[in-house]
Amino acid sequence: MRVNLTTRPSRPPTSRVGIPLTLTIRPACGIPGDYECTMDGAVLLRLLRQQTDLPGYVLEGFEAKLRGPLDARLLGVDLSERVLTDIGYFID
Repeated sequence: MRVNLTTRPSRPPTSRVGIPLTLTIRPACGIPGDYECTMDGAVLLRLLRQQTDLPGYVLEGFEAKLRGPLDARLLGVDLSERVLTDIGYFID
């Protein structure tokens, strides 16, 4: 399923290890189905590296934005139903 991912800081990072954030998953086709959860940025990046075919430079740019004070976005990311279910997003 093609989705848009948006993150925002959930609180200031307390260490260089984790990036606490709120992740919003929205279907890219515009149908209703937003899902929001809290997640560690390092876990999200690992998942994107292992479970998508996004180029490294795209993930590096996304990671840099995750560490900033503003929202980070990845648009039109193809995630399998398995990955979405692992995150907690259920597809009917």
